[in-house]
Amino acid sequence: MASQTKLKSFLSWDSVKKTPAVGYDASLILSTATDAVEPRRGNMGGLPQYKSYRRRWYGLAALMLLNLIASWGWLTFAPISDSVATFYHLSSESPVNWLATVILFGYGLASVPCAFVLKRRGVKTSMLISAILLIVGNWIRVAGAKCNGGKGSFGVLMFGQIIIGFGQPFALNAPAYYTDMWYTSKSRISANALASLSNPLGGAIGQLISPLLVTEPNEFPDMILYVAIIGTVACLPSLFVSARPPLPPCPSAATPKLPFRKSPKLLLYNRRFVIVFIVFSVLVGFFNSFSSLINQIMEPYGYSSDEAGIDGAVMIVAGLVFSAVISPILDRIHSFLLAIRIQVPIVSICYICLVFTQTKSRQLAGPYVVSGVLGAASFSLLPVALEWVQEQVFPVSPELTSSILWVGGNFFGGVFIIIMDALKRSPNEGDPPGNMTRALIFQAVVAAAMIPLPFMLGSREQTRNRRVELDAEMESSPPLPAVHQENLVEV
Repeated sequence: MASQTKLKSFLSWDSVKKTPAVGYDASLILSTATDAVEPRRGNMGGLPQYKSYRRRWYGLAALMLLNLIASWGWLTFAPISDSVATFYHLSSESPVNWLATVILFGYGLASVPCAFVLKRRGVKTSMLISAILLIVGNWIRVAGAKCNGGKGSFGVLMFGQIIIGFGQPFALNAPAYYTDMWYTSKSRISANALASLSNPLGGAIGQLISPLLVTEPNEFPDMILYVAIIGTVACLPSLFVSARPPLPPCPSAATPKLPFRKSPKLLLYNRRFVIVFIVFSVLVGFFNSFSSLINQIMEPYGYSSDEAGIDGAVMIVAGLVFSAVISPILDRIHSFLLAIRIQVPIVSICYICLVFTQTKSRQLAGPYVVSGVLGAASFSLLPVALEWVQEQVFPVSPELTSSILWVGGNFFGGVFIIIMDALKRSPNEGDPPGNMTRALIFQAVVAAAMIPLPFMLGSREQTRNRRVELDAEMESSPPLPAVHQENLVEV
């Protein structure tokens, strides 16, 4: 009973206003947790109430593979846009840009049903849907590259991209939900980083592999076939992922989440969530657009497709390495707000520097160094922002918050690609002709506007890490009954 009293007190207290938080009906949550749970032998036989299972790493690995393949599909064509345009006899590279843009918009359309699938059916069903859509989309792309006697069909290729776009959110929106269900507060950032950042890792692979396999336009169909085969094999482990752990890993994982009907109002009136949504959407959007257009940004200055692909890969690999270092540290010290206030200005400054790194001298040090720093700051920011937001709005469902953030990032990415493509100089205008300097200036100005926002999130005392504090507070008390989503009544 003492532990239940602690949980009730914790969930119903807002540290900013020092008043009960509107919408966090702790009595309803607590009664649901107490009444809905069935007797378990673990409670009666003295077995541990909370447990971390080794199988969580298998599920995380399967989720990483899905995200990797989804992102590889998104950036397959970015570093070889000129070869794709030549293969399909297109008048410009703008239609090739839409191969990335439709995935970003398709992501937004599919994210709403994805959130409900995660809520109602769980992460296993979401991963299976993602795997099926990714496999189907990749093989439709093969048909689009090899039909018409080897001449291909750009429309069929585009349709395959749309299907891949529909499959992306079922993989990319799942890490926050999966880590909340399987991991403790001491490892969630690292686990979320591994799953979420496997998505840009797939982009790095696409940036490197596509130029290596497509040195001539007629090699394009075989490259699409190889990607489809690899993607099909990588999706198979999703068939064997466990739906949920038998016992939750910690008290915050066992706490019932608020129903979707009550959550939007809470998020809309949560100033910290709105600020992070704006920053996350804009910076992820620019990362998506820059990754998609990197070949067209560098090409007018004489850089080759291989050099543009390496630049994109440097950005992503540097981000992965830095995230691997910083994520375990943040899992221990939980200084999420400080990290956000450092990372956002660095990311914005890098977008400003990109305006000056493209030169006719074809020097590579500038683009590679700036891209490396940009990748390190951007990638380490992703899992921190996703987890910190969930700490602030807990017990709102993590699948809802992550879905909203990712939809914002992908939607803005699609919009930014369209705007930056429109700002591109025509092939016979500019110095050099066809340059994207105006697009980079637009990117820099909007990114610079994000710098003050993290400092408007409040003090450390006002921004409590609710799940971390709950787990720490409940460690000294007898554990609450284990609760899973199937025990909850959706309101």
